[in-house]
Amino acid sequence: MNPTFHRRRAALALGAASLLALTACGGNAPPAEDIDLGTEPAAAGTVQPGVLDGMTLTFASYGGIYQDGQMEAAGIPFGEESGATILSDGPMEYSKIQAQVQSNNVTWDVVDMDSTWAAGQCGDNLQKLDFEIIDVADVPEELVSDCYVPAMQYANVMMYDVDKYGENGPQTWEDFFDVEKFPGKRAINGGDVGPILEGALLADGVPREEIYPLDVDRALKKLDTIKDHFIFWSTGAESQQMIESGDADIAFMWNGRAYAGVKNGANYKPAWDTGVLVMDVLGVPTNAKNPKASMAFINYYLGKEQQEKLTELTSYAPINNNSKPELDQLAEEYLVSAPGIKEKLLVSDFAWWGENYPSALEDYLAWING
Repeated sequence: MNPTFHRRRAALALGAASLLALTACGGNAPPAEDIDLGTEPAAAGTVQPGVLDGMTLTFASYGGIYQDGQMEAAGIPFGEESGATILSDGPMEYSKIQAQVQSNNVTWDVVDMDSTWAAGQCGDNLQKLDFEIIDVADVPEELVSDCYVPAMQYANVMMYDVDKYGENGPQTWEDFFDVEKFPGKRAINGGDVGPILEGALLADGVPREEIYPLDVDRALKKLDTIKDHFIFWSTGAESQQMIESGDADIAFMWNGRAYAGVKNGANYKPAWDTGVLVMDVLGVPTNAKNPKASMAFINYYLGKEQQEKLTELTSYAPINNNSKPELDQLAEEYLVSAPGIKEKLLVSDFAWWGENYPSALEDYLAWING
């Protein structure tokens, strides 16, 4: 799995995040209202041949292997089939989207975003999607919003040192907080609040179905009970190094980084009962020049084959329920869409995070530094 590119919701508070965009340029292309996408019902992964002849679209995501994979899996073939010229651009900052929308000079027609930011922008900086154009029949319903669809999915998960704990290491959030039965250092994200709050509440006896709205104060009080046992990482690379070096006996980390660490020889195992699902999303900025073309791109991106190829190129789990990417055995063990894993994951309440992220992050960082 590719460990080099992961979302950080901390970018929402800091005002910076990488972004690439899907830009629609006028040129000789027909205006948006004249684009005829055909009369057939939308089918994910398809586009009418030549329907966007003469248009230029620029695809947008976070750069690196992830962006390259998105272009290879969806962007380039979409251009070849639709007739559009597909470009890539970046980097992205959410402030740039806001500035484009406010000035009514939107050059990014589809953006890959953190779901937390996107959840707070529906009807503001993001427009509602047209599900007559975008087919989401094979996309998990809980991952779809009026203004975005998932671009890929991954998870935060607890990893434990097999050499220290044996095959029967900690499996639950209660185990994570049980420092007598499972002594040792716990590594958690020290720069982003993330799902550690959900885990603390679960360990404190809150039922899964009552986790949201999050009681941040209660979660921090629970974390405080084992604060002396925490070490903190600030980047995915740092979390991976902590399990490769054995500095962390238990680590709550991104599954892609966990996979990479194990592939490099770290004798750790995941406890999927602690997993919390998160995702990147695709949406269309308000005032985009050709929203129908943008949504046709999104529809193509969601296709079974496109998602399979994206996973094979980047390791992020597909969001089409029918996708069956070809992966090695170890990679399959970290695929969060796989049966036996996906049923165990807690799905983040993206709308709650969209409204409450800045204050939750402030409280969490104050707790770390207190």
